[in-house]
Amino acid sequence: MKYYAGIDIGSTTSKVVILDGHKNIVDFSIVRNSYDLSKSGNTVFENSLNRTGLSKNGISYIISTGYGRRTIKLQDAAEPEVICHAKGTVHLIPTCRTIIDIGGQDSKIIELDERRVKNFQMNDKCSAGTGRYLDALAKNVLGIELEQLGELSLKSKDPIKLSSQCTIFAESEIISFLSHSEPVENVIAGMHLSLARRVIQMGVTANIPFNKDIVLSGGVAKNRGMVETISKLLKQEIITPGEPQITGALGAALIAIEREL
Repeated sequence: MKYYAGIDIGSTTSKVVILDGHKNIVDFSIVRNSYDLSKSGNTVFENSLNRTGLSKNGISYIISTGYGRRTIKLQDAAEPEVICHAKGTVHLIPTCRTIIDIGGQDSKIIELDERRVKNFQMNDKCSAGTGRYLDALAKNVLGIELEQLGELSLKSKDPIKLSSQCTIFAESEIISFLSHSEPVENVIAGMHLSLARRVIQMGVTANIPFNKDIVLSGGVAKNRGMVETISKLLKQEIITPGEPQITGALGAALIAIEREL
């Protein structure tokens, strides 16, 4: 049996997927990045090798992708993250026609025509349109863990309206709401609404029609509050993969199989 690997080195986390020749997932691993992206990429790869008992020489072909795809030397080739995210998502959800991927430091919307990328738009300049926005506000202002946001937001009856387009100014707004005894669940729901609107507007600006099926991927897809908020704004069901952070690495591994063949 031959094995193939995709390594996705993002701005916040690194992911690896190892496939066998039948495109079955043998293992996947996710690690939070250190300042050294090359080291993070090697670490996440070694994690999966150790769990599977495989050696690097046992991997027939390796594709890297993501923000830091060129920082490591063990890959056979590198591919753009948009192509890999599309490939991996369609493999898991063949009916997907729109991908909304919200990561730690960037976000992207990808329009698909069957299995081809038709259009895409990325935000990698401002944290207000990424998962970093929620992370910063949760820790710096609310003093709660990121993982708590989703469930708390679902209890909201009246989300606050944040006018600031900047994470720093949003902090001041939230502090003001809290000082006037606004329930924390309304504050969190307002944060979700602000982020969701910003990401959706990015797609509207790029003339992406948000055709169904719409798939939400990236770490933010684990947040039920964000999934429901985006669903309500688009008036469509939002699908999330079982492990929404590995779609890029999966797509890279699938391309590795094609390349080796």
